[in-house]
Amino acid sequence: MIGIIGAGAWGTALANVMAQIHDQVLLWALEPDVAEGINESRENHIYLPGHRISEAVRATTDIAQFDDCSVLLLVTPAQHLRETFGAFSRSRAPVILCSKGIEADTQMLMSEIAAELRPGGSIAVLSGPTFAHEVAAGKPTAITLACEDKEMGMELAKRISTPFFRPYWSDDVIGAEIGGAVKNVLAIGCGVVDGAGLGQNARAALIARGFAEMQRYGLARGGKAETLSGLSGLGDLVLTCSSESSRNFSLGRGLGQGKKAAELLANRKTVAEGAHTAPVLQKSARRLGVEMPIVEAVCNLLDGKMAVDEVIRTLLARPLKPER
Repeated sequence: MIGIIGAGAWGTALANVMAQIHDQVLLWALEPDVAEGINESRENHIYLPGHRISEAVRATTDIAQFDDCSVLLLVTPAQHLRETFGAFSRSRAPVILCSKGIEADTQMLMSEIAAELRPGGSIAVLSGPTFAHEVAAGKPTAITLACEDKEMGMELAKRISTPFFRPYWSDDVIGAEIGGAVKNVLAIGCGVVDGAGLGQNARAALIARGFAEMQRYGLARGGKAETLSGLSGLGDLVLTCSSESSRNFSLGRGLGQGKKAAELLANRKTVAEGAHTAPVLQKSARRLGVEMPIVEAVCNLLDGKMAVDEVIRTLLARPLKPER
């Protein structure tokens, strides 16, 4: 039996994928009404409406039922991963981390938190260009599965691979996580470009220069350039920065239209992870001496220090220099 921890849109979509190749999939939901809705009506009406959930998926709020799972996929929001992982730490099953972000209090990546809570445990990271509604609908998806142990990584890849869901193994856990975390912040910036009506030229420039920031930061934290150029880096960046389906992009679009971040975030059922990651990424980059002007600009918009017009003027007024 395979276990999915977190019944948001992504966790529910993954449960549906796993149900194609596993007879039993156990899905943990924080909210009892979400678990009840999945079991009774075969739909997650709150987080993934409109998608029928396989009969092989059983939802529960009981943590103890996951002790016998052979693999656990953790899909809770990044800022809650420490608490959630701790609750499931009795299990010795390999863990695949599916959350994208950096912990606010410690600036730690998800794999670093997992290693701290379960030293020597089998840990992998799943990251890449994935909109939950497309995965749930069975549309073709390629994704990075990062695990330092190749044998374990390839075994886990076999456990989660389907004809329409293809994982590519990498040994670069840090690089895979950096791509997933940074792209959320950059997607907010691209949404601002769209909301402010700045045009496609500006969006393409922001994606390219944002990718340069992702690379600088990723390399500074020990990631590999080829990982950042792959599915979990550039691939995820392009997807998230180019579609209204992205929660982070839609948040940025609201900011670009002159709305306040607090207002936009208060009206959301789902998490725009980039809003939480941005200030943490800013602090981490400053500590490492990594220049990330787009990330700085997004932070200034989120906390209300600058208006959109002022942020644009500040970015365009940066000193002329070679492209790197």
